[in-house]
Amino acid sequence: MTASQRREQLLAVSRVLFAQKGFEGTSVEEIAARAEVSKPVVYEHFGGKEGIYAVVVDREVQGLTAALTGALSAGGHPKVLLERTALALLTYIENSEDGFRILVRDSPVAQATGTFSSLIGDVATQVEHLLADQFERRGLDARISPIYAQMLVGMVALTGQYWLDARHPQKAEVAAHLVNLAWNGLSGMEPTPTLMFRSDDAT
Repeated sequence: MTASQRREQLLAVSRVLFAQKGFEGTSVEEIAARAEVSKPVVYEHFGGKEGIYAVVVDREVQGLTAALTGALSAGGHPKVLLERTALALLTYIENSEDGFRILVRDSPVAQATGTFSSLIGDVATQVEHLLADQFERRGLDARISPIYAQMLVGMVALTGQYWLDARHPQKAEVAAHLVNLAWNGLSGMEPTPTLMFRSDDAT
């Protein structure tokens, strides 16, 4: 096995273990044993568990970012963009279950970037501009679009986490329900929404 092939083997083994047990629950000893190599081989290629974890996460972030960015930049009606984005996330989950499990787990403290939350924040920033345009067209306050972008992307992301294990209904149906709630809610929004009740907690 060449050095490149060994590196890929270690990454594949580690990806499965991190998905099953998380960062803290996975050891270099276990990675080495599963790959049928000695511990020094793992250290030689990645410098330790943190190094191999960083590469695994970076690859997953790049893959999901490419999918979501591609859906958002495709152009077309905003509702179609929402459909594409929901389907892009669900398709990623379908094709990269281990990768998604790794992304939604708590990352180690040393991992400052490349977390699922930071990725979702980046996507929300892209959605924010699309929402601002729609808000202006509908006579709504575009300045509030950032918080709606967080709501929208968070709704899709959390639904994806639920569907990761449930896998029911089918992907297209889940996407359709997501868009139904998000789009029909958007189309019927009030310009200045208020709560129906008053309390100290709501002021």
